[in-house]
Amino acid sequence: MSFLARPALRSALRAPRATRLYSAPSGGNSFTAQQAAIEHHAEGTTELWRKVSFYVCFPAVAVCVAWVYNAEAAHAEHEAHVRAENDGHLPEIPEYEYMNRRVKPFPWGMNTLFYNPHTNKDMSQSE
Repeated sequence: MSFLARPALRSALRAPRATRLYSAPSGGNSFTAQQAAIEHHAEGTTELWRKVSFYVCFPAVAVCVAWVYNAEAAHAEHEAHVRAENDGHLPEIPEYEYMNRRVKPFPWGMNTLFYNPHTNKDMSQSE
């Protein structure tokens, strides 16, 4: 019987909890006034981020695109020059023991998943 009396005694001696009120807080701040304040803040914040997007992000992306285009154009020009010096082929890359090591093949073969015959070495022919 004491197993029923102990929880009842604990709950009787415990301090009463504050009840939750689901009505609007006192002080004249109603729900609609709070919603209007949130919407007003959202309008200003939206306008700020619209300006940041148009005047900062888009120009930054355009500058990055131009820089990458120039770098890749210079790389392509250099590669074309090297090909012209070597009868249309790139020179053979030296065989270093620490490069392109394959202990066991991938599930799809010896080449990587993103194999490109123009830029990567064909590992299936090396063994």
